[in-house]
Amino acid sequence: MPLLILFRLLALLPLRTLHAIGRVLGRLLYALPGRYRDRLRANAAQAGYSDPAFARRAGAEAGAMILELPHVWLRDAQCIDRVVSDDLPIVVQALSEQRGVLCLTPHIGCFELSARYAAAKFKPFTVMFRPPRKQFLSPVLEIARNAAGVTAVPANLQGVREFLRALRQKKWVGMLPDQAPSKGDGVWAPFFGRPAYTVTLAGKLASMTDAIILVASCERLPKGQGWRMHCIRVAEPLPDAPEAQAALVNRYMERMIRRFPEQYLWSYNRYKVPRGVTPPGRSPADAPPPPAMTPAAS
Repeated sequence: MPLLILFRLLALLPLRTLHAIGRVLGRLLYALPGRYRDRLRANAAQAGYSDPAFARRAGAEAGAMILELPHVWLRDAQCIDRVVSDDLPIVVQALSEQRGVLCLTPHIGCFELSARYAAAKFKPFTVMFRPPRKQFLSPVLEIARNAAGVTAVPANLQGVREFLRALRQKKWVGMLPDQAPSKGDGVWAPFFGRPAYTVTLAGKLASMTDAIILVASCERLPKGQGWRMHCIRVAEPLPDAPEAQAALVNRYMERMIRRFPEQYLWSYNRYKVPRGVTPPGRSPADAPPPPAMTPAAS
């Protein structure tokens, strides 16, 4: 509950102030040696952004991403009114085709705002969420999920069924495409030139429902002016193989990220090897044996 009170207090601050505080905190966190800074630098360099000044700015934007959340979650109507876009014709065309739409929103800019904006301006929206590992986050995330026009479903088999139902009813759904999935839910596909274990759900859903795939993100504008909605339509028809589908989705994510790369969450462990998954270039036989069991003391 104290965290919820803090969020409510922060939501009272102007957006420009929240962004400024967040950027200061983000730079301070980046200045600390450790895994966070090393991963941010390595992932950005993998994509061609090796300048230390770029990494510092990316760290600052990660702080702004976090500090704007109270404003977006608790004052979403005001935030939606501050979204501009040059890509609305892409959305209008998708609406005119009377098909389901799968919106993929990478960890860039204000990804929490994309579904709220779509639900308010176009159609009801269904999104997937993962229950928080820390119980004290539940009250805050409950607010995040309960936006007008947005239905949240869990990231499990039940949620997949809800997504299928919504897409077959010509509705809109949204998911994060750059989370590392669990074993059996992904394939290895290039992401900025390095293999990344990539979710296959997006391709499966689109193939089963004839849904349109859009990659969408909200770019954070300077001086607290608001956000710019970016939207790219994924080319059709989709390839049949899951590996080819995942590679295609990753290429479109790269295109989106390169539009405003400093606002991508480079510190996310995008290249991790999930438990039980064989790294690319190795066979299961190459994996180290499990640790020997030590008999319990009697």
